[in-house]
Amino acid sequence: MAKRQSLKELQERLAQRLTAAKSEALTATWLAIEAGGRRYLLPLVQSGEIFPWSTVQAVPYTKSWYVGVANLRGGLHGVVDLAELVQGSARRAIRPAERITSESRLVSLHGALGLNAVLWIDRLLGLRNPGAFSAVGERPPEAPGYVTRVLVDAQGQDWQELDLQLLVSEPEFLAVAA
Repeated sequence: MAKRQSLKELQERLAQRLTAAKSEALTATWLAIEAGGRRYLLPLVQSGEIFPWSTVQAVPYTKSWYVGVANLRGGLHGVVDLAELVQGSARRAIRPAERITSESRLVSLHGALGLNAVLWIDRLLGLRNPGAFSAVGERPPEAPGYVTRVLVDAQGQDWQELDLQLLVSEPEFLAVAA
């Protein structure tokens, strides 16, 4: 009888933990990243797999933000320098090879977006949910259309939210030729 009671208690505890884990997973809304010294939020539903930095084959005659192509899990993916894309000429003074660190990552776009592309970021900062932010900041006037808003966290740091669906529908993003 005691064994049955213990087993029943264990099952109840596991069910409670599973329920709690499911609700916690649903509250995470964004992948928090850093690129070019700025903080960005990528929607989890639009983000794909995260890869460590990989060998990238340069492609000539492309825009400065298009780094090249990488073979990731047997598929070719276009590699986009997120900092260069969003910040533009402010980043050109630093050569890409000088920015690669052990924290550099390639974040793939979700398959539903229909592009084999990855965003090169400087480092991952974890997952964030809406409760991590205390205010909505002012969107910079020079920000591209896929920067939907700026959120401010409890430490007063600005985070730019990127809509990857809007990004992949931008004509400039789809035309990488220089």
